[in-house]
Amino acid sequence: MTPSKTSVVVLEVISRKIHLIRGNKVLLDSDLALLYHVPTHRLNEQVRRNKSRFPNDFMFRLNTKEHSALISQIAISKIGRGGRRNMPHAFTEQGVAMLSSVLNSDRAIKVNIAIMRAFVQLRQILATHRELAEKLKELEKKYNKNFKIVFEVLNKLIEPPLVKSRPIGFSVNKK
Repeated sequence: MTPSKTSVVVLEVISRKIHLIRGNKVLLDSDLALLYHVPTHRLNEQVRRNKSRFPNDFMFRLNTKEHSALISQIAISKIGRGGRRNMPHAFTEQGVAMLSSVLNSDRAIKVNIAIMRAFVQLRQILATHRELAEKLKELEKKYNKNFKIVFEVLNKLIEPPLVKSRPIGFSVNKK
């Protein structure tokens, strides 16, 4: 089955909302609430009611430093200016999967499927980049010995030439 154009767009939108925090790929509660078409406080309310389903490796609350870093990366309004009063929750892939058992609507099921596909796609892209980086390192090791002179010349060509510049201003000849 080939994905439709709309599902590709949805995957792209979801993948832009995935952040890397504490070494985990996560989605924020406010982004998930937008995708599920529910208010953020309702999503968090359901999570609070089912706290035992969300251990720390499924969901965690951001600290102040992480939250301020996100404010500078994405357009989140500052606290006191219509923004959040609490630090956002970050849901890992497992946490998002667990949300499907807490939020039981047709919309939630469809969104969860799309989110799972986005996580899988992101994993595949990262694996491909790792493989390419490893191959480049192998080639550099293999050919660095044989083409050492070529690499040295190329590195010299890449470096900008040293140009002596004159000092700015008038010069006074002292005799």
